[in-house]
Amino acid sequence: MKKLPIGKSDFKSIIEDGFYYVDKSAFIKEIIDSSADIILLPRPRRFGKTLNLSMLRYFFDVEENSRELFDGLSISADERIMSEHGKYPIIYLTFKDVKGSSFEASLEKIKYLIDDEFGRYEKQIDAILDKMNKKDIAHYQRIVSSSALLVDYENSIKLLSKLLTLAYNQKCIILIDEYDTPIQTGFIKGYYEDIVGFFKTFMGAVLKDNDTYLQKAVLTGILRISKESIFSDLNNIEVYTLLDREFSDKFGFTTDEVKKMLEDYELDKTFKEVNKWYDGYNIGGTTIFNPWSLLNYTNRRRFDVYWANTSSNDIIRVLVENSDGFREDLQYLLKGESVEKVINPNITFKDRDFNFNEEMLYSFLFFSGYLKCQDKVFRNGKHYCRLNIVNIECQYIFEHIISNWISDKFSNPRLRVLLKSLTDGDLKLFEKIFSEFVRDTLSFYDTAKSIESVYHAFFLGLLINLSEYEVISNQEAGYGRVDIMVLHKTDKQKLALVIELKTIDEFEEETKEKALESAVAQIADREYVSSVKKRGYENVLSFGVVFDGKRVWVKR
Repeated sequence: MKKLPIGKSDFKSIIEDGFYYVDKSAFIKEIIDSSADIILLPRPRRFGKTLNLSMLRYFFDVEENSRELFDGLSISADERIMSEHGKYPIIYLTFKDVKGSSFEASLEKIKYLIDDEFGRYEKQIDAILDKMNKKDIAHYQRIVSSSALLVDYENSIKLLSKLLTLAYNQKCIILIDEYDTPIQTGFIKGYYEDIVGFFKTFMGAVLKDNDTYLQKAVLTGILRISKESIFSDLNNIEVYTLLDREFSDKFGFTTDEVKKMLEDYELDKTFKEVNKWYDGYNIGGTTIFNPWSLLNYTNRRRFDVYWANTSSNDIIRVLVENSDGFREDLQYLLKGESVEKVINPNITFKDRDFNFNEEMLYSFLFFSGYLKCQDKVFRNGKHYCRLNIVNIECQYIFEHIISNWISDKFSNPRLRVLLKSLTDGDLKLFEKIFSEFVRDTLSFYDTAKSIESVYHAFFLGLLINLSEYEVISNQEAGYGRVDIMVLHKTDKQKLALVIELKTIDEFEEETKEKALESAVAQIADREYVSSVKKRGYENVLSFGVVFDGKRVWVKR
């Protein structure tokens, strides 16, 4: 029996080394026959995106002597399609590993990928230097000499497509894998605006109005990132998601492909159980099995949850934890029932309330492969889908992973509203809800003591739930010690908070107004805000909180 290509995504090595290969070469024909110049294909993780792009690369690449790789595959019998083999210069970039903790770190990885792609064609480009204009020569030399500016890299792939078209007298094919990984990482790590700004120019430069040098471009990812203007000006791009018929059987395994594999490995009697565990994806009306799980099951010959830990769930976790209605929906889903939700093919991180957007939550769960669409209706410009958990494997993920995320978060919805009002700077709402917390939670004996440390500890106990923020207590700042600072760990554009706590001094017959004035005066006199700004936080909200027994007042 042939070895199974688990974790392998290089088409050439899989064929040459004799690994088992599920023939997806018809993908090449569908790409060639598509009228779109630019094709974006979002699919869940581990569904064969990288392998399919690798196949396209070896098929089209003028530098690869690879015709024999396709012998015996279905595409080899199509003379019209095979006439396109080995005809085009290829620009190939994969961003799957661009997950830097900062914009600068991710940018360095992107620069390396671009430098490497230029390096592959160094001889061919050097041979046409005398045909290039001075501006392009200078741009090219800055890149190969590692002295390029950011703007040079933003326009680098368009330059490369121009140079290769000149060198080969043939337009380029551009293949970009996991294009959305840096954008999702930027959102989680706090440099979203910077990375989107880069990709807006980077993608636009090479894909927009580049007919002279671009034959076709194929991009893959998990999501269709929209409204961030990355593709906003492109009128020649076609996007085919899980909702579309086009390319529906080209990623993941069809029923016939699964039956053939199980038969080849003498596991055909287990198909019924395999169907329960790993089937259920409905892509454009085609039944699709999870390929990663199928390969692992066939290799180990036992049922297990193979797909659960193959990707980052950070964004989905944020959305789940902040959803008011998901806990109730989860009860229906776990019982095998469906929920009808709007699925938005255009994912946007830009909305202020993204974290609390139910439409985004269910769109993520669907396009990431956790939920399936049983049927859909297009109504009033929206896709209404009846959603279910895909299969036994995904059921496990919902029961043992996603349920754990919400067990604590959903125990007190008011706490989430309180924390959101705080990070949004809505002090009026914060004062109201925080007063209710103090009233309902602290005992009479605690508040009767009028000791600031009691309130201080109570407040810190609530703030600890702000996992994306650093909560600093009693630290030196300016000319004193600030009671509490709340600073986002990664995004210095987020609102930073400086908070002074105070109890009313009954001995001095202090009023709440005097106490509030005293608290905010202390913030100003001791220059706490300037200390926070020195850390790089420009958007600072400072306020005083005054306690009197079980009553609370806030002043900006």
